Amino acid sequence: MKPLGDVKEHFWLVQRMARATGTDLDAAQDCGALTVEDWSAMVTRCRGCTGPEGCRDWLDRAERAEVDPQPAPGICMNRAAFARLGTAQDRKETVTC
Repeated sequence: MKPLGDVKEHFWLVQRMARATGTDLDAAQDCGALTVEDWSAMVTRCRGCTGPEGCRDWLDRAERAEVDPQPAPGICMNRAAFARLGTAQDRKETVTC
């Protein structure tokens, strides 16, 4: 079994991916869509990734191109979580948290 990656490195990878996908983690927490446990699980999933360089490369390209937010790449361990949080945030625009 592969050891988990560095906590700080993966914390920032998740933060970068949130920005790239247009996911407002603070708003998600404020609305209750993202708990402390959910956040911890996202970082832990990222730490367990066997190929974080793929996400780093994708993020580097997205940041250089300054593209509009887009879904996380298929290689992202948190792709489903970002999609779910994005859906929750879309609902937030019509419902007060």
